[in-house]
Amino acid sequence: MGISRTTHRAVAARAGLPLGATTYYFPTLDDLITAGLRLSAADLQSDFQEWAGRLREASDIPAAVAAFIVEYVTDRQRAQLECELYVVAGRDPALRPLAMAWLTGMRDLLEPHVGVDAARDVVTFFDGVTLRALITGQEVDLQALTSAIRRLTTP
Repeated sequence: MGISRTTHRAVAARAGLPLGATTYYFPTLDDLITAGLRLSAADLQSDFQEWAGRLREASDIPAAVAAFIVEYVTDRQRAQLECELYVVAGRDPALRPLAMAWLTGMRDLLEPHVGVDAARDVVTFFDGVTLRALITGQEVDLQALTSAIRRLTTP
């Protein structure tokens, strides 16, 4: 659906609910969008918890992080929605904390394994890879990604 095409009517139809249900719980379109973005942020926190466990068990951190990126961009609809969140958050200060959850969460996840500077670099790289995959529609090359992350995380 995407943020730009979000309407009470479209959400109600997709959820199989009467229009009145969405307008009752979310009186304005901004309320509805914010609720959706909060749900997305909560899903992201679940991902971070899962990824943290996988990183604790990983023998090859760059390969594990590359696998996270590939998994993330495979769900293109979700990745696109979360990218749209960043654009909307750039215009709406009230939504910035939701968008910052990605930046700080991913950084906090990586720092213990790769250090402060490398974590910052990998998060930035992750964002770029995500945008490139969404724009081009091409699959991400896991081996090339692992090599790039290894370069970013090797002192």
